[in-house]
Amino acid sequence: MPGNSQRKGAVRRKGKGNTAGSGGRVRRGLEGKGPTPKAEDRPYHVAHRAKKVAAHQGAGGPSTPRTGRPGSGPEWVAGRNAVLEAMQAEIPVRAAYVAEGAERDDRLRDIGKLAASRGTAFLEVTRAELDRLTGGALHQGVALQLPAFDYAHPDDLLAAALDSDHPPLIVALDSITDPRNLGAIIRSAAAFGADGVLIPERRSAGMTAAAWKTSAGAAAQIPIARATNLNRSLRAYADAGLSLVGLDGSADTAISEVPGASGPVVLVVGSEGAGLSRLVREACDCLASIPISKSVESLNAGVAAGIALYEISRQRVGALD
Repeated sequence: MPGNSQRKGAVRRKGKGNTAGSGGRVRRGLEGKGPTPKAEDRPYHVAHRAKKVAAHQGAGGPSTPRTGRPGSGPEWVAGRNAVLEAMQAEIPVRAAYVAEGAERDDRLRDIGKLAASRGTAFLEVTRAELDRLTGGALHQGVALQLPAFDYAHPDDLLAAALDSDHPPLIVALDSITDPRNLGAIIRSAAAFGADGVLIPERRSAGMTAAAWKTSAGAAAQIPIARATNLNRSLRAYADAGLSLVGLDGSADTAISEVPGASGPVVLVVGSEGAGLSRLVREACDCLASIPISKSVESLNAGVAAGIALYEISRQRVGALD
C-alpha cells in the first residue's frame, strides 16, 4: 500500500537458503516433560500445601463447597463472626483458611488463638482461592471447612437402644428442614435420656454448622442416624416392639395421657408447617398433642419436642417410684 511500503518490516524479503531458526533447540527442550502436573502436585502451589495438611489429618485434600443433600459432605462456615462463633461453640473443624493480606482485627486474632490451642490447621491462601473454596461466599478473608458428619445406621441405633439398661427412647424427625430446630431437638433428646435421633436422608435438615451450634455439643453425645426410607425404618422399630407416638396438634390425646410412655417409645416429630406426612401418621400407634392456649396456633417443632420429651421422662421416673 502507498505510504506503508517503506515501513520497517512491511516487506518480507526472502533470503537465500534456509531461514535461520532455533535449530530444534526449543522442540528438543520440550520433549519428555509430559503433561502439566495438577495444582495439588506442584510444591509451590497453595493446593499442594492444603493437601499436605489434610493428609496429616487423615482426610482428603480441600474440596469444593458441599452441593449435595444437607449434611451429606463437608460444609464451609464463612465470615469472621460466623467462624469465631463456630470455634467458640467447639464445632468440629477440619481446617481454617485465611486470605493473604486479610486485615487483622480482634476477631481474626481470636480465631487464630483458638485454632492454635486446638491444633487446627490454619492455612493462608489467596483471596481468589478462598473465593473458589467457599463458592463465592462473603467470607471476609476467613473460613472454616467442617468434616462430613458421621451418621449412624438406623439398625445400629435400634440395636444400641435395645441393649441399654432402660426402655428404649428414640426421637424420629419427619421433614424437619430447619437446622436450628434439628439442633434444639438433639439437645433436648440428650437432656432427657433419649438413645438417639433418627432423621430421613431427603427433605430434612442435616448436621450443618447451625445444627451443631444449636445442639450445644449434644450432637457428640448421642448417635444420630439417617434413614434412606423413614417409613421403612419406623416399621422396623415397631416390629422390634417400640411404640410409635406421633406429635399432632389436632390429636385428642394429650402427651401426658399417652399409654405406655414409660415403655419402649419412638417419639415422632413432624415439621412445624405441614406436621406429620400421611404415611408416617398412619404408621404411628398413637397421636398425641400438647395442650396450648387457643390464642397460639402451634408450637415450634423444637419446643414441642422438648416438652414431649420432658413429659415422657417424667412418666418414666414416676413409673420407677
